[in-house]
Amino acid sequence: MADLLETAAEPNRRRLLQLLASGERSVTDLTRNFPVSRSAISQHLLLLADVGLVQARKEGRNRFYSLNAWGMSRLRGSLESFWTAELDLLVADATTLHQTAQGEL
Repeated sequence: MADLLETAAEPNRRRLLQLLASGERSVTDLTRNFPVSRSAISQHLLLLADVGLVQARKEGRNRFYSLNAWGMSRLRGSLESFWTAELDLLVADATTLHQTAQGEL
């Protein structure tokens, strides 16, 4: 299974997620926003579906994609845990710098 963050980080897939944030869209509609082929967009959408970030609905010959709330929640949780860890490191560095500066005064 592909990595959730790695999959979402690719620029075209990130843009697809942004476009789908406004609601369900067809592959044809999504393709209009990219300089690549419909086939390439379909491959990106399949990868996003594989990690659970989007879901597909078939209607006749058309596929419609929308965000998967559960997958997006997992992505948000992954980002928040990373961000929290990074902020903790930043606070620790700032505290050390402050203590060092206080010792020099």
